[in-house]
Amino acid sequence: MIDSFRQRFGSADGVRVFRAPGRTNLIGEHTDYNLGFVLPVALQLATYVAIAPSRDGRIRIASEHYEELREFDGDAIGSVAPIAGWTDYIIGVTQELARLGFVIQPVNLLVRSTVPEGSGLSSSAALEVSSALAFLLGRPIDPLELARLCQRAERNYVGVPVGVMDQYISVFGREHAAVEIDCRSLANRTVPLPDGVRFVAVNSMVKHELSGSAYRERVAECASACQVLGAGSLRDVTPARLEAEGSKLDPVVLRRARHVVTENDRVNRFVQASERDDVTEMGRLMVASHRSLQHDYEVSCEELDFLVDRALNVEGVIGSRMTGGGFGGCTVTMLRPDATHRFREEIAKEYEGQFGIHPAIYDCIPSQGAGEVKNVETIPARR
Repeated sequence: MIDSFRQRFGSADGVRVFRAPGRTNLIGEHTDYNLGFVLPVALQLATYVAIAPSRDGRIRIASEHYEELREFDGDAIGSVAPIAGWTDYIIGVTQELARLGFVIQPVNLLVRSTVPEGSGLSSSAALEVSSALAFLLGRPIDPLELARLCQRAERNYVGVPVGVMDQYISVFGREHAAVEIDCRSLANRTVPLPDGVRFVAVNSMVKHELSGSAYRERVAECASACQVLGAGSLRDVTPARLEAEGSKLDPVVLRRARHVVTENDRVNRFVQASERDDVTEMGRLMVASHRSLQHDYEVSCEELDFLVDRALNVEGVIGSRMTGGGFGGCTVTMLRPDATHRFREEIAKEYEGQFGIHPAIYDCIPSQGAGEVKNVETIPARR
């Protein structure tokens, strides 16, 4: 990556590299913006940002993936307007850093990522967090504030009303473990995973256009349910209360609320099952989560349902569900280690036979959260 930086900017003097991982969410979907519970893991797939002083007052941002370079006046970075492109995530972060009092220095910046875009593995949060660390250039910041400012960048500048989960796990990820996040208190706890299972993400390679508008609709529908029920958030509604008072809600809004309420319960039970190494119960809860997303929240799609249904027919698979916002992207499957090769072969063959698309498949190896890369020789080549 250092050679690539030098080729683009003429020099790599003073270059530093920062990394932030993508994530997969084992369970707890569309609960984060409802202030509920989620259980993600940070991945080895990550975004890397190489940065060095530019020495001429300009800010230059390049991407290996897009093979683009944008250039800005360093003093005017705070007035740059969004363009609905990949640099919006970076510019949004610089403006949030400036609001916190950090001086944005003139730099050359190069992005390399192994997190596939549009896959539900949170490439946007990985870009935000790695860029924020890069522009900080080692200046200290509270880790929670780092996650929250990156969330604000996506909400306020990019314009997507995201919860904090993606940025949070990118900062707070742990090796060999999931992290349960309370999206109201923003407290977390490390959840060790059973030794006898592996997690694999399968990228459907599709992203339906409905995803953006539907996301906003679900946020509004959940807010409507809270208003009718007199609740601060769906986090405060128990399954028993929803069953007793659900008749007050529009039928569609009731289904949306039912997903969120039962999903929070599933996260808690999944954590308990993991702590006692009950992989059968963990798998059952993953499947129940997918069915709720499929039928109550209606954010799945034909391709994701196919991947889940076929996964459950493979010997050694324990559970499977969609992960991410929906309407495409990835599934995450829990399986025995000795079933991994068979699963990869069978799911790829069946999916390609059904849709004519070869899926990308990734091992979900829980990794550490964001930080500076001390050994640049370990940075993987871009995908």
